[in-house]
Amino acid sequence: GQNIKYDILVLQNYGMEVKGELFDTMIAHYVLQPELRHNMDYLAEIYLHYQTIHIDELIGPKGKNQKNMRDLPPEEVYKYACEDADITLKLKNVLEEELKKQGVEHLFYEIEMPLVRVLANLESNGVRIDTEALKQTSEHFTVRLQEIEKEIYELAEETFNIASPKQVGEILFDKLKITDKAKKTKTGQYVTSEEVLESLRNKHEIIGKILEYRGLKKLLGTYIDALPLLINPRTGRIHTSFNQAVTATGRLSSSNPNLQNIPIRDEDGKEIRKAFIPDDGCEFFSADYSQIELRIMAHLSEDKNMIDAFLSGYDIHAATAAKIYKVDIKDVTSDMRRKAKTANFGIIYGISIFGLAERMNVDRKEAKELIDGYFETYPQVREYMDKSIQIAREQGYVETIFHRKRFLPDINSRNATVRGYAERNAINAPIQGSAADIIKVAMARIYKRFQSNNLKAKMILQVHDELNFSVPEAEKEFVQQIVIEEMERAYRMHVPLRADCGWGKNWLEAH
Repeated sequence: GQNIKYDILVLQNYGMEVKGELFDTMIAHYVLQPELRHNMDYLAEIYLHYQTIHIDELIGPKGKNQKNMRDLPPEEVYKYACEDADITLKLKNVLEEELKKQGVEHLFYEIEMPLVRVLANLESNGVRIDTEALKQTSEHFTVRLQEIEKEIYELAEETFNIASPKQVGEILFDKLKITDKAKKTKTGQYVTSEEVLESLRNKHEIIGKILEYRGLKKLLGTYIDALPLLINPRTGRIHTSFNQAVTATGRLSSSNPNLQNIPIRDEDGKEIRKAFIPDDGCEFFSADYSQIELRIMAHLSEDKNMIDAFLSGYDIHAATAAKIYKVDIKDVTSDMRRKAKTANFGIIYGISIFGLAERMNVDRKEAKELIDGYFETYPQVREYMDKSIQIAREQGYVETIFHRKRFLPDINSRNATVRGYAERNAINAPIQGSAADIIKVAMARIYKRFQSNNLKAKMILQVHDELNFSVPEAEKEFVQQIVIEEMERAYRMHVPLRADCGWGKNWLEAH
């Protein structure tokens, strides 16, 4: 099949289960060329050297040939369906050989294909929403929005359209003269993006208020007021789509609605999580990997100090701070730990001295000392980073633990900014991609064990390193055991994988 998950879901609606081994041409191409398009027209053109009109293009109000599917006689519909099936089979034969040639058969057959059924199951399970809770949050946020709006007008000493970047720019830079180095677009309009405003936050009280206003407005529009409208009237649930062939890193993405982007750090984002609830008679169970990317960094770099810090069971950020600041772990202050944590996560994304200084709100001298101290503490991490860039330069791509490739055509660019971005990807893609692969393995194994044990518990959401379930009271202990076991056993590294978990009446309580 091409996008076979769709066919599985459609047939499921008619009480049919798709059995046997799966081969999805869309996902096969995604494994081979993650950055390119994977639709059937494109694949047929590239691999089979001809262009066609497919049945799925005729289903809309108008297809390429301006016909409506309802207007076609059955024999013509059948002809298009056969053509689609024929093309898919031809593509399968070509892509099968390509997978062998590229050495990614294990990734395709053992990780991606078992996941198709898991995602079909996740999507058909859907997730329940407490609409009453969202309604109350909406009312509360709307009142707050009006209050912030009033405060902004008082600070500006006039009313204006806060949703207009042009008017915001004129107030901040022409009237209040917050900075004399204001960025402008090619058309001469002031840039008032979140990034720009965040860097000017300390210059004037109004900026924090505008950012707060924008954040609240986005939460209301994207989630609080939008989610209840997306509930399927037949099931009473929201059924997001999990996209397996979208991100270049191997991570899953979610759309209609995107449930992976709900902010979790601030209190406002937490209000939304409170509205996600389990089925009647069930509890919400959430399990997520603890510091998986740092553990993968320890494994890939084989840095002795980092491996020892994880094996000793110490908090990795406190252990890093103790080494950088050369103090006993007992004497690490919360500020030292915070800085070490920023360094830990920033450095695996290839952060610069300037970037770290900005993120920690310190001067460049301190940021440089912190980075130097970090590499002194974990010398093999520096070696891993240099080696990753070197490998990318030589072969044009880097790989995850499971040989998922990330192609980096700009790694030898003469443009320093473009090259720098590719170098950061060379360092991070094997880490982020390996984390994505590991949770995919865990998901497939958990699903299999739920099935073989005839459990009523359901996997309902995946958010990067986190899995969420609706679990009947009687199955709680067994489900927790299965989930933690499979998450922690998904791949054997130099340091153990660890998963934290929690229970509650909703997603917020459980996480």
